[in-house]
Amino acid sequence: MKISTKGRYALRMLIDLAEHRDEGFIALKDIAKRQNMSKKYLEQIVPVLNRSNILLTNRGYQGGYKLAKEPSNYTVGDILRLTEGSLAPVACLDNEPIGCEKIDECSTIGLWKGLNKVINDYLDSITLQTILDNRIESYTNNYVI
Repeated sequence: MKISTKGRYALRMLIDLAEHRDEGFIALKDIAKRQNMSKKYLEQIVPVLNRSNILLTNRGYQGGYKLAKEPSNYTVGDILRLTEGSLAPVACLDNEPIGCEKIDECSTIGLWKGLNKVINDYLDSITLQTILDNRIESYTNNYVI
C-alpha cells in the first residue's frame, strides 16, 4: 500500500484547517502557502471532501473552508479511505466478501487479513486532534539549553 499525493495533501489540508479552526473560514491560497502545496491541486481535492460533509464552505469575500466537526471526530483512516479508496494491502481484500476464486486454497490470506486489520486499526486510532496534540507535545519537549 502506498498513499498517493492526493491522500497526503488531503490529510495535510485538514490538519491545517484543524490547526487554524479558530480563525473562521480559511482560503485555499492560505493553506497552499503554509503547506507549500499547489492551490490547483487542493482545488481538485476539495470536491471529494465536500461530498463527504467534512468541510463547511463559505463563498465570497470572507470565503474559504473550515472543518464541519471538531478535529477529534476525523480519523486518518476515514480521510485516507475517502481519497485512496481501500487501504487493503492486496487487491483480493478490496471487496467484502472476498471474491477471489482461490480463497479456499490461499495459504497467505490470513497474513493479508492480519496486515489489513493492523493498518486499519492503526489509522482509525489517530484523529486530526491526535496529530495536533503530538505536534504541540513535540514542540514543547524540543528545547535546547
